[in-house]
Amino acid sequence: MKATTTTSASTPVAHNALPPPSAASTARSSRIAPHSHIKGLGLNAEGVAALEGAGFIGQTNAREACGVVADLIKSRKFSGRALLLVGAPGTGKTALALAVSHELGVKVPFCPMVGSEVYSTEVKKTEVLAEAFRRAIGLRIKETKEVYEGEVTELTPTEAENPLSGYGKTVSHVIVGLKTEKIVVGDVIYVEANTGSVKRVGRSDAYASSYDLESETYVPLPKGDVHKRKELVQDVTLGDLDAANARPQGGQDIMSVMGSLMKSGRTEVTDKLRREVNKVVKGYVDQGVAEVIPGVVFIDEVHMLDVECFTYLNSLLESPMAPTVILATNRGNALVRGTTDIVSPHGIPVDLLDRCLIVKTDGYNRDQIAKVVQLRANVEGLKLGPGVLERMAQEGERGSMRYALQLLAPASILAGLAGRSEITVEDIGEMNELFLDAKTSASHISADGGFDGGRMS
Repeated sequence: MKATTTTSASTPVAHNALPPPSAASTARSSRIAPHSHIKGLGLNAEGVAALEGAGFIGQTNAREACGVVADLIKSRKFSGRALLLVGAPGTGKTALALAVSHELGVKVPFCPMVGSEVYSTEVKKTEVLAEAFRRAIGLRIKETKEVYEGEVTELTPTEAENPLSGYGKTVSHVIVGLKTEKIVVGDVIYVEANTGSVKRVGRSDAYASSYDLESETYVPLPKGDVHKRKELVQDVTLGDLDAANARPQGGQDIMSVMGSLMKSGRTEVTDKLRREVNKVVKGYVDQGVAEVIPGVVFIDEVHMLDVECFTYLNSLLESPMAPTVILATNRGNALVRGTTDIVSPHGIPVDLLDRCLIVKTDGYNRDQIAKVVQLRANVEGLKLGPGVLERMAQEGERGSMRYALQLLAPASILAGLAGRSEITVEDIGEMNELFLDAKTSASHISADGGFDGGRMS
């Protein structure tokens, strides 16, 4: 592989370089997730939560409590414990867990799961929990290498005569053009000088918007010379190392390939393999080559776990390499799953509850709902007409805040079909005719369980 460099902005671009996409196409590629506006807990230097900050509206007590927990985690004084978030649906429990992860650092692994995920037909319940814990423990590996680094502006394959046959040609090498002076469209890569291996770092950060949650990684364009010595940092998780070592390496013959296709998609990792991986990781850490980054495991609807999983959680919390565990539930007194006579607060056994710091989330009033709706409208680039915000806040107070937020996108589609650039009160009214909130739907259910007086059973 050969590398050529261009360092002047006036240098003509290769004929096969991709042109920069338009702003419209960039906007179409972005995706807005429900919690993309959450950037942290929004606390000041004294740990006091502002009424509005870092994407949060309200929940000041819960945010301040989570801030104390984040400080305990940073000082490594939270081992053997878990954080339990309790509250009604739609009060921001998932947002708080994500905010705690943001407070711990940018590259801290965040592994969310739902309690019902453990009931798999392929692996044991405890294995699912162990995999989640391993995926939430990061390993940052550092090493210095001689590389060629820059943005790809040209890919030109060079052909040569096929040495095995007198007919046809084969690709002998590829000329890669790298550019480092100016941000243009393309991938940022580096080529190791010794081995020739190519590592794609990501896309140019010119395409990264504030609320883009695509799987693409955006990085700044490197400056300086293309040929340089660079300290490379690779972030992996213990779960990645477990999966790589547990996957059997078959042969290249057709029977081996067919055998791998017939096997199950998930491979159960043994405790012996995990101990071997931990031994290798400990060697890297002792040499100063790697650093362990404990992440966050977030288990939503934790009351869906059974008594066996809760017992296994106790042992995982006591393990020497355990991430931060955040649990969430919206249950009150409930039967512990897997038992017939044990009723416990939040459906969690008392011995596990005793290990938890419990934080309660509060409901939202009409003013807070209006602020959340306005925030989401700004994130999604929607314009609200006169009176729409008040109507949305009213719908959120009558039904739920989630219902009010769910009306934004279809109402914007309806406004676009009518040729308008902003959402009007009439659009919200028509959405209420098309869709029902949970409370309205429940009120239509008759005493015998039918719908609308038994017309739909």
